Amino acid sequence: MRAIAARLTARGWAAAIALLAVLGSALVIGLVGTAEHKALPTDTYPNGSDSRAAVELAQSLPGTDSLPAVVVFSRDAEKLTATDFAYAKGRLAAAGSIAGVKAAGPAIPSQDGTAAVSTLIVDGTSTTVAREKVAEIRKVLGEDRPTGLTAQVTGPAGISADLAKVFEGANFRLLGTTALVVALLLILTYRSPVLWLIPLTIVGLADQVAGSAATHLLNALGMTFDGSTTGILSVLVFGAGTDYALLLISRYRDELRRYDDRREAMAVAWRRTAETVTSSAVTVFVGLLSIVLSAFPATRGLGLACAIGVVVAATFVMVALPAAMVCFGRWIFWPKIPRVTADGTPTPVSLWRRIGDAVAKRPAVYAAATLALLAIVALPIAGVQTGLSQADQFLQKPEAIAAAERIATSYSAGSVDPTRVYTKAATADVLTTIKAVPAVEAVRPGATGGGVTELVVTLKTEPSSAEAKQAIRDLRTALASYPDTHVGGTEAKALDTTDASANDRLLILPLILGLVFLALVVLLRSLVAPVLLVLTVLITYVSSFGISWVLFTRVFGFQRLDDSTPLLAFVFLVALGIDYNIFLVSRALEESRTHGSREAMIRALASTGGVITSAGILLAAVFAVLGVLPLVALAQIGVIICVGVLLDTLVVRTVLVPALALMLGDAFWWPRKIGRRPRHAIQGEPLATAEMSA
Repeated sequence: MRAIAARLTARGWAAAIALLAVLGSALVIGLVGTAEHKALPTDTYPNGSDSRAAVELAQSLPGTDSLPAVVVFSRDAEKLTATDFAYAKGRLAAAGSIAGVKAAGPAIPSQDGTAAVSTLIVDGTSTTVAREKVAEIRKVLGEDRPTGLTAQVTGPAGISADLAKVFEGANFRLLGTTALVVALLLILTYRSPVLWLIPLTIVGLADQVAGSAATHLLNALGMTFDGSTTGILSVLVFGAGTDYALLLISRYRDELRRYDDRREAMAVAWRRTAETVTSSAVTVFVGLLSIVLSAFPATRGLGLACAIGVVVAATFVMVALPAAMVCFGRWIFWPKIPRVTADGTPTPVSLWRRIGDAVAKRPAVYAAATLALLAIVALPIAGVQTGLSQADQFLQKPEAIAAAERIATSYSAGSVDPTRVYTKAATADVLTTIKAVPAVEAVRPGATGGGVTELVVTLKTEPSSAEAKQAIRDLRTALASYPDTHVGGTEAKALDTTDASANDRLLILPLILGLVFLALVVLLRSLVAPVLLVLTVLITYVSSFGISWVLFTRVFGFQRLDDSTPLLAFVFLVALGIDYNIFLVSRALEESRTHGSREAMIRALASTGGVITSAGILLAAVFAVLGVLPLVALAQIGVIICVGVLLDTLVVRTVLVPALALMLGDAFWWPRKIGRRPRHAIQGEPLATAEMSA
């Protein structure tokens, strides 16, 4: 450790390492860049699901290399006129003449006469093709349209195009907003017009390198990722990387009050933070990596990408940042330049010391009161409902979703988005079996090819309802005896998504808690402390979920959570929330060597209170920025993590954990023995053995 610290801070080495980090990152960004994933039809379907098998079977049918674009012509309360139908006929013919687009039939009016629907076939399945062709179709439909008539495009092509459109520039806005938030909070933290530029630059480079490394590795492994993957990755790298930077710079500033030589001060600061940052990064890494066990391809890709991002962020902060910092003098802290003090110790943070002293007087009362408060705010979690419909997945409703809703008002519920059965069995027998299911209104043969037949099933149930899900279950039960027969479509996918999400939570949530517990046991060489710390993080998650549910239903107007939200929020909140406990108890362990366990916890709270609070507020703000992206699921994840991190930083880490530690005393560290030793004895030892992490 001493040799590494010496290399990172030595005059010639430091400049070379900092320059190499900048130039190497520039080469990666300029020459390698971020990879792109070629979307597959099965990317959004859970592995092993019946709906995924249906999509795979459907690839044998003709026309799988194209996307239907459904066009709806409508008026609000009036019937379509002859002029409207003439216009629709002419515009459909014009759209069918676009290269790569062909008309599939005339506009079919609804029973109420206020709408008419037709289909155009777009050659190609990529989002780029869909976006370009749908844009051309919409331009044609907008020409000389009669007053009061609406012409909209939906269907797979329309939804694909709108999804791509809402993500256009979203990651750039996310990156810009994240960088702005981090810069602002760093300026407020350090009150320096210069210092914030160094950690922001280092973390910004880490973000770009992490994005390049993660996307290329995911492509090499054949794993799925999309715009939301790289967006969340950027938020994580900026959040975690800046947290680690705050910890290192805070300790560096403390050591500058003890050492005249800034390089020696950084070497000591690096040694005292290396173990903590490494332990934190490893804990977050294994927590995020557990997501690769998910049934969802995109979620697995997100887990691996974010695990890579944490490693890259920690590496840049612990290698490039100290080297860059010592290239500049103390003046970078201006106007609050740290100077060597008479006793060699930093000025105490009075607020956090006062909190620690108050908790120490009545730790049991503070622990009980805090637990009661967290239990009360967690109560709304009992009313949480999951499962967003397709129409509710966007913060701003795109045209394709609005068009689908308009079709639903004039056509029977099941005919808008029919269920599809794909089979290799005898068609007549399968048709007979499907018709016998009570929830089925009608069934007709669809496309045929490659030994596969498509059967289009119209259900009597309302879309996204419990009855619709039960209808899918009844269909699958009835068709279970037929080989190579699978039920697909929107309702089937929604049911499989709900079931797979529940299975993911049952598998991954306990695994993450177990991995975090083991990481804490290795770090602290204790059993009691890890159990209590994991429980506090779990309590934080439940309480933040309760508060967030109130915000969703009363403020944001969300009546349901996306199926992925509970799992992803848990993973990020537990993995990142444990950081602050690691920062606190690691410093307490260091202080316990000279002050005993009780005083050590109070001093640790006083020493780390400022930096941990700054880091928590910054991380909360960064994750709140996920609301810049257009998907409701990401906004929900961002809010839960924001609330959870603030709760963890300001309440759990500040009051509950110290109260529990003060109540238990030395037993908090059991079976580790906490031996109090004179400060001069430690100061006389080599730093490699005398110093622990901060």
